Amino acid sequence: MKSLLNCRKRRAPTRAKKGKHAEQAALNHLRRHGLSLVTRNFHCRHGEVDLIMRDGECLVFIEVRYRSSHSYITAALSVDERKQGKIARTAALYLGLKPSFSDCPVRFDVVAFDGRESGAGRIQWIKDAFRV
Repeated sequence: MKSLLNCRKRRAPTRAKKGKHAEQAALNHLRRHGLSLVTRNFHCRHGEVDLIMRDGECLVFIEVRYRSSHSYITAALSVDERKQGKIARTAALYLGLKPSFSDCPVRFDVVAFDGRESGAGRIQWIKDAFRV
């Protein structure tokens, strides 16, 4: 008789696990391109920012998106005006809490993964994806 633990190990990864995997792949990709991590998963009442990183003097707020299929819209296009507003409000609150970043230029990037796996070959990094 197989234990329940063995059955759980064989299940497909959950949505949250896929998201964490995509977030880690994005972080690795951005680090390879010279960005340095400030913080991950900053939460507030307005929403969440997946990654906050430095690119030289610029503070970059990064939304990581993963879509397993192309049936409706791409991962990058899923960062619509509503989501952009939530990210911008969250970023404003973060900057209010961290006065050391008050003079930094700010940028909003999107890192998108489309397809079954969030491997580096399928990454789309959109610098300055939107402005507020």
